Amino acid sequence: MTFDYDLFVLGAGSGGLAASKRAASYGAKVAIAEQDLVGGTCVIRGCVPKKLMVYASHFSHFYQDAVGYGWSPVEATFDWSKLVQAVDGEVRRLSRLHISFLEKNNVELFHGQARLVDDHTVAVDDRTFTAEKILIAVGGEATKPQIPGIEHAITSREVFLLPLQPKRLAVVGGGYIGTEFAGVFNGLGTEVFQVVRRGLILRGFDEDLREEVQTGMVKKGVNVLSDTTIEKIEKVPEGVRLVLKGAKDNSLVVDTVLYATGRSPNLEGLGLETAGVETAKGAIVVNEWSQTSQPHIFALGDCTDKVNLTPVAVAEGRAFADTQFGNKPHHISYENIATAVFSQPEACTVGMTEIAANAQYGEDGVKVYRTRFRPMIYALPNVDEKILMKLVVHKETDRVLGAQMVGKDAAEIIQCVAIAVTMGATKKDFDATMALHPTSAEEFVTLP
Repeated sequence: MTFDYDLFVLGAGSGGLAASKRAASYGAKVAIAEQDLVGGTCVIRGCVPKKLMVYASHFSHFYQDAVGYGWSPVEATFDWSKLVQAVDGEVRRLSRLHISFLEKNNVELFHGQARLVDDHTVAVDDRTFTAEKILIAVGGEATKPQIPGIEHAITSREVFLLPLQPKRLAVVGGGYIGTEFAGVFNGLGTEVFQVVRRGLILRGFDEDLREEVQTGMVKKGVNVLSDTTIEKIEKVPEGVRLVLKGAKDNSLVVDTVLYATGRSPNLEGLGLETAGVETAKGAIVVNEWSQTSQPHIFALGDCTDKVNLTPVAVAEGRAFADTQFGNKPHHISYENIATAVFSQPEACTVGMTEIAANAQYGEDGVKVYRTRFRPMIYALPNVDEKILMKLVVHKETDRVLGAQMVGKDAAEIIQCVAIAVTMGATKKDFDATMALHPTSAEEFVTLP
């Protein structure tokens, strides 16, 4: 049978872009369909615009800290609309750049809603195409719970284009998205209330890391409402009222409510049933080769709900293309994936948490090394800002099972530590590494 394309990709996000370009480099005839801006969640409404806003929220502290170094005080003002326009401009520039990369790699782009007609046919709006192989990389979407008044709340999709900066903001959710936005808006001068269903934010992360981040956020002015849920949301003249239930049953009035309580695979309207693609728990079922229940249909990234991170989707996409079109079969490992939370303070982790290590090896089989100190940059301004560093080590083999860090430059430092953890470095290897002084990073190789 003759097909229109060797590969048709549904979704021009990180995974779909990586797979399509790599497959085309092997000589495959490739097409990709996207109904939104090219770039996916990360570029359009995730990592990139969020990190730009994180940077923006830091500058108020820079002005204050500079006084300790002899700079005169600055009476700065902040323009929300200018930030929103600048961020949106950068997002659109990156989207155009990704389109140019597709063009250079001879990948044909179709703008529109794509769906499966059968196991070899894709429809994009009113056009249909056949393909020998199909890749689904449609990502995920923010979700909101079904409570009364939820229509008055926004998600991370809308937050980047708010016409006005809220004076009072409720962030619902203690995951990394909610925690990051709580820090962003607090740094920009908004009064922030973070509503957390349990006692601590960042469930699933190392306990020391969770406590350090939450303590730091509270110290910076974020109002964390622990053990609290929202029963309903009401529109009132002053804004929106949240009816709370938990540690303190009361109500809270704010300008804006941001829900960051979860994301789910974006599978609506894809026609998976007509193509015989199996799903489970709302996600596409795949094997280690990103293969679905249909042997010539594949899926990767957030729509499979494995590890929902941009670098993982990119790695999955490249591995898929190498295997299917490059005669270089391999699949990726999901172990020791470094994770950053661009909270304030920043937090990062790679490998095992202390709890996970104890569960696998027993408390007597694990040794933990930790340090907590004030980085040098905060000495002259006399800022009460700390860094936490932690290594989790297997006693029998001396192998470093995991590393955690909270504080300034955590993400930049953990990326390099992740290399050592992935290679199976031991605590003695860390100790044998000459320190680079004076830096915060040197503490990882001088832990007693």
